[in-house]
Amino acid sequence: MARTILVTGGAGFIGSALVRHLVRETDSVVVNVDCLTYSGNLDSVEPVSDSDRYRFEPVDIRDPASTRRVFADHRPQAVMHLAAESHVDRSIDGPAAFIETNLVGTFHLLDAAREYWQELAVGDREAFRFLHVSTDEVYGSLGTSGYFTETTPYAPNSPYAASKAGADHLARAWHSTYGLPVVTTNCSNNYGPFQFPEKLIPHMILTALERKPLPVYGDGGNVRDWLYVDDHVEALLLALEQGIVGEVYNIGGDAERENLEVVRQICALLDEMRPRQDGSPYEEQIAFVEDRPGHDRRYAIDSDKLRRTLGWQPRRTFEAGLRETVRWYLENETWWSRVRSGVYRGERLGIL
Repeated sequence: MARTILVTGGAGFIGSALVRHLVRETDSVVVNVDCLTYSGNLDSVEPVSDSDRYRFEPVDIRDPASTRRVFADHRPQAVMHLAAESHVDRSIDGPAAFIETNLVGTFHLLDAAREYWQELAVGDREAFRFLHVSTDEVYGSLGTSGYFTETTPYAPNSPYAASKAGADHLARAWHSTYGLPVVTTNCSNNYGPFQFPEKLIPHMILTALERKPLPVYGDGGNVRDWLYVDDHVEALLLALEQGIVGEVYNIGGDAERENLEVVRQICALLDEMRPRQDGSPYEEQIAFVEDRPGHDRRYAIDSDKLRRTLGWQPRRTFEAGLRETVRWYLENETWWSRVRSGVYRGERLGIL
């Protein structure tokens, strides 16, 4: 019998990529639990929504009764927890939503999973897994050298990072105290198709097409390690299926780039794929703006543990993944124009 996997946040960017992969590449029944906040978009799972192995539950994980009902109705063999408020700038403007969803919501989900798991038969209890998906931002900021490892002390600097760090500690505690079989992953910056356009790469693509200034924070020298979303999804499945209970696995793309370099690469790809009629380069739209408060200078992930123990490695170079991403946005205006017509129109967020 096919296993049932409960995916929280399955209408978000990474969650929808995971849902699409699970439905297309496995025989699992996939239960998408998402309350459809501004960045949740069912258009992102539309390619697989007609499958008889796909279910949608419009449930908020902050609602304990509804969350428990989902467990009772669907009887999952695994949970992949991705539901989260995720944008640093928004966490500066409104931290309460991040605490409520990322921390309180994770608590309710963990406790519902614990109650459900404790009532399972022994064999089912041993097979059950709870994958908690987190971020490298919990580790804080790196200097010009070194990498985050699974033992790097937590030092979150933004409300978003702090809320995710708290959720990580809850997941660890529910394993240590109650025995819930939790595996945790911490990933670097994801990019790819279907990403909400408040994030750097899609924001720059669409803003460039609109002939507006491309806002680069500070001097543009902040460094991020970029991970193509489908490579991340494959790593998550490996961690779920082969990861050791109680362990943490860092997932990085080995693709450190300064933000300014990323923006310039996007401009060059647009010059090639959608040249301006007057022949002028998109790079002339770059505009340096005031940095955001508490902007971490550099993130870089050491994912050696995942590679060595589970055999994972990213399939795409950053250059190949970025080209694929730019092409997708150029060819899917219907998707992003509906997003752009709603609650987010490309405005700057996170200014005190």
